[in-house]
Amino acid sequence: MIEDIWVDPAVSALRPDFAVLVMGVYGLRNGATDDRSRSWLAEAAEKAVAVDDPKVEAWRDAYRAFGAKPQRTRPSVDALVRRMPLPEINLVVDAYNAISVRHGLPIGGEDLGHYEGTARLIRASGDESFEVVEKGEPAIDHPEIGEVVWRDDSGVTCRRWNWRQCVRTRITEETTDALFLLERLAPMSLEELDAAGKELVKMLEEITPEVRVESRLVGDG
Repeated sequence: MIEDIWVDPAVSALRPDFAVLVMGVYGLRNGATDDRSRSWLAEAAEKAVAVDDPKVEAWRDAYRAFGAKPQRTRPSVDALVRRMPLPEINLVVDAYNAISVRHGLPIGGEDLGHYEGTARLIRASGDESFEVVEKGEPAIDHPEIGEVVWRDDSGVTCRRWNWRQCVRTRITEETTDALFLLERLAPMSLEELDAAGKELVKMLEEITPEVRVESRLVGDG
């Protein structure tokens, strides 16, 4: 699965410094937020990067580069560092949200059981489907032309690079196999990206000691 993940050259041209650490994690036993993950969230909130951290500002610049307004639809890490205390979702999501705010690093989590085909980061044509819930009912939205999106064979899985995830692939308490996308722009170093990945693996191993992890770097920044 992770061997086939790719980034479109049109995205690389937009931000040549972009790299993503891709992690496939298999055999998870997820569950509801507990005291352990609450402690992860609390510690991360205390050590979170500032809203004006250069690593967060780099993502605002990336959004402006493809026409998005980051003050209206914020990069995921920007939204998280403004949202304290951090939300309690489930064990796995709590873990990667904690890593995200501590490193100033957007992290996407996808349920591979609901994935179709290969993940790829592209600039949208505008006719791709994006599954959402509006007023409590399932609905289909579409990205803007030229918008940077993650997608699979079925449709868009995350709009505006890392702003909003589709309903179909979000990680739930029933998720057993997951895809994590740790997204880097300068000034974050590749060494810090690697360290963040290792921290996430350690937390996932606390949740499920026998979990199996594969990883690779896509793009070299």
